[in-house]
Amino acid sequence: MNNLDLLTAITVFVLSVLVGIEVISKVPATLHTPLMSGSNSVHGIVVIGAMLIAAGSHTWLGYVLAFVAMAFGAMNVVGGYVVTDRMLEMFKARPTAGTPGKPAAGTPDEATASTPDEATAGARGEAVVGAPDKEV
Repeated sequence: MNNLDLLTAITVFVLSVLVGIEVISKVPATLHTPLMSGSNSVHGIVVIGAMLIAAGSHTWLGYVLAFVAMAFGAMNVVGGYVVTDRMLEMFKARPTAGTPGKPAAGTPDEATASTPDEATAGARGEAVVGAPDKEV
């Protein structure tokens, strides 16, 4: 790699950083999460580029840089899918009171009841003796 190639690479890097900052600064704060989850394809391209660098490398520095690029790219891809999954979970419908197979809100079930009698009494709508009064 000669000095002209290095200068071109540095110029492209600096320009891409400046363009990226300009583009991201124009995005409203509420759209940052969808934007970042949509950037999984960019991180996938980073992983592919790192594989190409590793295949064409003949020095230990090339192998190390390719490994680091693949590791960071893979972390970004996985993290992007995790963020996307969490974001999509927010839009799923929550079960409403009276859904078959689920106790209504405010009634104890087997998971939260301290005794089996408490769970069955609460499910039948009866008052539980000795249970603290809860406002529902």
